[in-house]
Amino acid sequence: MKLLRYSRRKFLYRISLAAGGVSAVQIIPSLGRVAESANKLNCVVIGCGAKGKTHVATAAEQNLVALVDADESRLDQARALAASKHADAERIQTFTDYREMFDKIGKQIDAVFIATPNHQHALPAMIAMQLGKGVYCEKPLSHNIAEARLLAEMAARYKVPTQMGNQGHCAEGYRRLCEYIWAGAIGPIRETHSWTGRANGGIGPRPAPEPVPKGVHWDNWIGPATYRDYHADLHPHQWHGWFDFGNGSLGNMGCHVLDGVYWALKLEHPTQMEVEEMFGGSDERYPTGTRIRWDFPARGELPAVKVYWYEGRNGAGDTGDDNKASPKGPRGTPNLPPLLVELRKQYPDEKFDADGTLYIGEKGILYTGTYGNNMHFVPTKHALDIPEPPKTLSRPSGAAGDFLRACREGKADTAAGFDYSARLTEFTLLGNLAQHAGVGRAVEWHGQDMRVVNLPELNQWVKREYRKGWQLF
Repeated sequence: MKLLRYSRRKFLYRISLAAGGVSAVQIIPSLGRVAESANKLNCVVIGCGAKGKTHVATAAEQNLVALVDADESRLDQARALAASKHADAERIQTFTDYREMFDKIGKQIDAVFIATPNHQHALPAMIAMQLGKGVYCEKPLSHNIAEARLLAEMAARYKVPTQMGNQGHCAEGYRRLCEYIWAGAIGPIRETHSWTGRANGGIGPRPAPEPVPKGVHWDNWIGPATYRDYHADLHPHQWHGWFDFGNGSLGNMGCHVLDGVYWALKLEHPTQMEVEEMFGGSDERYPTGTRIRWDFPARGELPAVKVYWYEGRNGAGDTGDDNKASPKGPRGTPNLPPLLVELRKQYPDEKFDADGTLYIGEKGILYTGTYGNNMHFVPTKHALDIPEPPKTLSRPSGAAGDFLRACREGKADTAAGFDYSARLTEFTLLGNLAQHAGVGRAVEWHGQDMRVVNLPELNQWVKREYRKGWQLF
């Protein structure tokens, strides 16, 4: 299944339809103006709950011109938060539809922060790039693989600053990890084991429809996804566990925990993925526990490698909401790599977090936590025998700081730009494809053509159909 090709004129026409009439005249870069002045950036935050609150606080230190959220209560909370950061809250415009926002004030914006549910990441990012704006988007970059590739292509075409919200990629841990592995500290790596305690999935049928909560603009919340009536277990957080809106535990934590694996091992396209064990889930929900394996071929001098992912818990009954107990059944036990369990017994003083990765080399083992933090050799004393490699990678000033710096300079040289983060996102979402295939069904992936070779029915998950007025392709 190949990505649809499009012309600039055709794409602008579709964007104009989706945005309620954004004209080609409006599509002019604003970053040059910012780069030439010392003024604060004009920022917009799309999605103001959960992680969006962090971006509201960041944008309030700049010039926060607009807030967008389908839930009016979140807009009220975000405005109050901005005011507490000394922002002029009375001047901040609010919208429940980002298409309307872009249409009304698109010319005034310099930088856009996106923290919506996953299914709403790609469209506002694309509109912003077409308008010449810098885009910071939470992880995963997109809801499906076709969107990830399109966002990378658009970023390369429009050369605007882009950044995925992947804090670890901009921090010390993963950068030091790369430097040690590339210096041969633990020798060739043929196996890694990554895990998360999150169980962002569910069990059972879709709950019965309920009245839409007051102040929630439900049609705007649904956006490009297939329409459904409001029901419990969706808004504000549980959407992670549903196929139509989230990407399960992989979407929630994969781009963090697996970043070091993808980066340090210089991974490209896997040849196949397979679910080796799975618990919970339904025809609409992600599982509550999974063990997945990706098989990567040799890359130059780097040997073939098997990447393992363990998520959630071994047993049904989780709600998918940050591991809160479910009344429907037992919580089960943490779904952890057997190697980790054994290392904890062998080295009881070693620190291993609830999320992390073990890199198994011919000469030793390295560990990193969720964001590359707590990087150390296992056992720690092994580090005494390893020469410390030089620091060859840059050290950016955090994900948001690095992004704002690039916007001020009018440069597209961020640490976790869409060129890299789209590929990392695709890697994690291939695990979702394996989940759709089921246990023991190896998925043969042809990366160049972006398609499943042996199970063509899975290609429906590579790219989705969009509702009228919210199309990307």
